[in-house]
Amino acid sequence: MLRLLSVRNFVVVEALELELDGGLTVLTGETGAGKSILLDALALLLGDRFELRQLKPGAERAEIAAEFDVTQVAPAREWLDAQGFAEGDAALVRRTLDAQGKSRAWINGRPATLAQLDELGAMLVDLHGQHAHQSLLSAHAQRALLDAFAGASALARDVANAWRAWRAAAERRDRASEAAASSRAERELLQARAQDLAALATTPEEWSALGAAQSRLAHAASLIETAAMAEDALCGGEDAMTRRLSVLIARLAAGVAHDPALRDVLELLEPAQIQIDEAARALRSYRQKVDVDPAELARVEERLGAIHDMARKYRVRPDGLADLATETQARLEELAAATDIAALERAAAESEATYRKLGKELSARRTTAAVDLARRVSEAMQELAMPGGRLEIALRTLDAPQAHGLEAIEFEVASHPKQPLAPLSRVASGGELSRIALAIEVVTAELGDVPTLVFDEVDVGIGGTVAATVGRLLQTLGARRQVLCVTHLPQVAAFADAHFRVIKEGDDASVRTDVDRLGTTDRVEELARMLAGTAITAKTRAHAKELLQQHRRA
Repeated sequence: MLRLLSVRNFVVVEALELELDGGLTVLTGETGAGKSILLDALALLLGDRFELRQLKPGAERAEIAAEFDVTQVAPAREWLDAQGFAEGDAALVRRTLDAQGKSRAWINGRPATLAQLDELGAMLVDLHGQHAHQSLLSAHAQRALLDAFAGASALARDVANAWRAWRAAAERRDRASEAAASSRAERELLQARAQDLAALATTPEEWSALGAAQSRLAHAASLIETAAMAEDALCGGEDAMTRRLSVLIARLAAGVAHDPALRDVLELLEPAQIQIDEAARALRSYRQKVDVDPAELARVEERLGAIHDMARKYRVRPDGLADLATETQARLEELAAATDIAALERAAAESEATYRKLGKELSARRTTAAVDLARRVSEAMQELAMPGGRLEIALRTLDAPQAHGLEAIEFEVASHPKQPLAPLSRVASGGELSRIALAIEVVTAELGDVPTLVFDEVDVGIGGTVAATVGRLLQTLGARRQVLCVTHLPQVAAFADAHFRVIKEGDDASVRTDVDRLGTTDRVEELARMLAGTAITAKTRAHAKELLQQHRRA
């Protein structure tokens, strides 16, 4: 429910605040005073597009804010929580608009987009009027209203879930069928690759070992020569390292007798002599093992070539061939274990059957409810200055089933007997559209979950008894929802639980609009003005007082 509306520098409004309660609230005032400006500001706050002409002349920035109580509005509370805007049981919406055409918005102090304002606004306020965004004009809202009237909202959700399950099953089936057609060629390529890799049967370790073997075999003669030279230098000739070191060790050993300090040096050299002997023996053994074998070298190089060619063929590193073989086999097994298409066909058929069964049940309930709802709204239209007017709800079978069911739903109206039925969205008159919306809202008052209803121009072109009927219907609606109505008829205003008067002050150079909440005495005076214009008499005031007493909520 809308608790507070604050407007700054918007059109002719410099600054005003409206504190609102539940029930029926009316806004009245002289023509041109700016009654609808407040509703335009509310629409702007809830996502409408801003135009620079709406900024008050001379002002740098307009600001509109509203506070909503969402205690009883579960969809709005859930949305606020999901979007990260939750702040207790309130929704504080604020929007600023500057002279450069830039707009900014906040919800509970956090930046918000216009799309978010629109989404939240649709859950909180329904505006009915010539320049308002009206949910009843959308196919979704009309369908949801009919389903609610039929007591089939839960069934409609089941139908939507069944449709999604059917589409998912059909997509799995289609993907499997496409995969079966394309996987045949893939399987043939994979099998050929697997055969190549199995025949080669290489490992990463083999590639490294072959490289080392190839290098050794290719340089065998040079390696033997190097080993022989090193062995000779260590122990082979008169000038060999072992002989020279033996002489040196012997002389140092003799010197130790004269100076024990040489023993440390001697102890360092003796292990070196042992290591040189071992190195010489290792070189001798190595030289005996290394063999110049052209045949083995050719075999190794042939194997290296085969591995390299296979790696180039499949665009991997030679040491990655083994991994490629593993991946190839795994993919072949995956294709071999492909989903059973026949089972998917059965699952898709079962899902479709479930959807169609639920869809037919929903269609039957919609068909019955459409007749009843259309009759009741048409009856209400007769009381609202539309004699012979009627509403019909068309259910047209869709070529392809949708998530919302087997048919499209459209509200069609005619405001008088000679007028052909036309979609509700094409109703030209703002007043007629508001009264049709009022008829629908009154008939379905128990069903809707939008807490605040706003009516503008609802009484255009009517008066007398019909005006009183409009006021009574609005008052009845106000017992269940918060209703705001801009009116110029005293017969409507007299039914209000709260009455605000919009006043325009100033001259052509400077104009401002203000709003006053009226007490009983001021209400009588305002009703008298609405009855008689400027020439207010005691008789007019008496009539206004009687009107107020007669129609005030008990």
